[in-house]
Amino acid sequence: MHRQEKEIIWLGDSLEVLRGFPASVRVALGSDLRRLQIGELPLDSKPMKTVGPGVRELRAKDRDKQYRTVYLLAKSDDVVVLHSFVKKTRRTAKKDIDIAKERFKYFKRT
Repeated sequence: MHRQEKEIIWLGDSLEVLRGFPASVRVALGSDLRRLQIGELPLDSKPMKTVGPGVRELRAKDRDKQYRTVYLLAKSDDVVVLHSFVKKTRRTAKKDIDIAKERFKYFKRT
């Protein structure tokens, strides 16, 4: 049986930001996105209920920083990447939550 590969839809500057992450982080997040595309579970993901229903974040870190990519699985079965950012404190910055919320609202309207 041939499984249909899910498309990744990048909103805002999420792809450009992810491309600026260190190589090891890009590999980790890219591998998790690939897993989502082929219908598997990512290795490191958790819900982001503050952004919206069904929204989750992929998590990666290097020696100095933590990196996040916020996504949801759309009804169309696509992977929608809402936001990528560097997490600088234990709590996710309000600015990053607001960006993801705004893109989530935009996506739901389209």
